Amino acid sequence: MTEPRVVVYPPDEDGTRRVRVDGVILGRAFGMADVIEFLRRAGLDDEAEWPPIEWRGGGPEVWTAADQP
Repeated sequence: MTEPRVVVYPPDEDGTRRVRVDGVILGRAFGMADVIEFLRRAGLDDEAEWPPIEWRGGGPEVWTAADQP
């Protein structure tokens, strides 16, 4: 089984989520706009180009530990 290209980790105590693309942590996102910027920096400018995103600890609507399912 191959590792997903894009992984967004569960929210940390500070309300950020680590974003990994192709095995490299690109930074911490405070919201979806940050995730989009990390994907852009990784060369994925167009949403149609995005590989499936693996959301760990809740989907794109979850940005605090209290929001986690």
